[in-house]
Amino acid sequence: MTVEVRLRHEFPGFVLDAAFALPHAGVTALFGPSGAGKTTVVNAIAGIFRPREGYIAIDGRTVFDSGAGIFLPAARRRAGYVFQDARLFPHMSVDDNLRFGWRRAPAKASEDEMERIVAMLGLAPLLSRRPRALSGGEKQRVALGRALLASPEILLLDEPLAALDAERRAEILPYLERLRDEARLPMLLVSHSLDEVARLADDIVVLREGRVALQGSVFDVLTRLELPSLAGAPPAGAVISATVGPPRQDGLIPLAFDGGSLLVARLAASQGRPVRVRIRAEEIMLAREEPKAISANNVLAGRILAVSGGDPADVQIACGPTRLVARITRASAARLELAPGLPVFAIVKSVTVDASA
Repeated sequence: MTVEVRLRHEFPGFVLDAAFALPHAGVTALFGPSGAGKTTVVNAIAGIFRPREGYIAIDGRTVFDSGAGIFLPAARRRAGYVFQDARLFPHMSVDDNLRFGWRRAPAKASEDEMERIVAMLGLAPLLSRRPRALSGGEKQRVALGRALLASPEILLLDEPLAALDAERRAEILPYLERLRDEARLPMLLVSHSLDEVARLADDIVVLREGRVALQGSVFDVLTRLELPSLAGAPPAGAVISATVGPPRQDGLIPLAFDGGSLLVARLAASQGRPVRVRIRAEEIMLAREEPKAISANNVLAGRILAVSGGDPADVQIACGPTRLVARITRASAARLELAPGLPVFAIVKSVTVDASA
């Protein structure tokens, strides 16, 4: 299933002129500074905003073509939309809210499919409750379930965690990961949080001033040194797809990836399972020579690809085909005489391991 988007619309003082494609199932993050046009793009895909020019096709079905005069209304687009606020019907139970989306689906899910979605989002204990008795995270899970039961061909998530505190965000993130892995449909996630993007997205489209500035795999784009200036965000450091190895005699667990291996002390995932590893740029120290007596468990050999200007300095490193970014002071970069092509050792102070790659 593919989604093609080409849009152009002139606003006072701002021009939206963006084109990209969602080539497969999974999460594509729409990322960028405030005012870049992210929500406008999502509203255009959903059919609640009509651009002056453009083309949108979902799974080969044209839903908008300004040249041909095609503009399918939102109800016919089969786009599930989850907003910042859950927008549940307060007078309905959770079960009735879920069935509201189900009743309006062009192809209704079976009871078995409904049960699968309820189980995937952990909604069974909530079915008899009204929205006022739900936490913010629970409301968003119900909103996700309602959108899925409308049998969408694409799921649009506009800052679904923005209105939640840190505890509620932590509560719902595992459900979003499960949704990414099990829903089997393209999802477009608007987010201002680089941590959310690094944890959830497979691909990323960076918007700046209404135009696509960067796009590609999250494993590649989040290590690009131009990302901070384009997106108004610090570098992510690295997002790595790894495989859990057998525990060593000292209790440490290796995570193998293309270009090396990392060791972690504790991990819930079983041997052979793919995991996603995130390393913040601030959690990497650099050395020109391999350190011998050091407490850090992870020292990765690599080669410098690029060094940014400014202070702090961002250093892009290749460990085989895998890229890392370290953020160090300009003084440290100068003292080490860091330059593209030089061998270097990345000392990783800590890593974050997510349940699935």
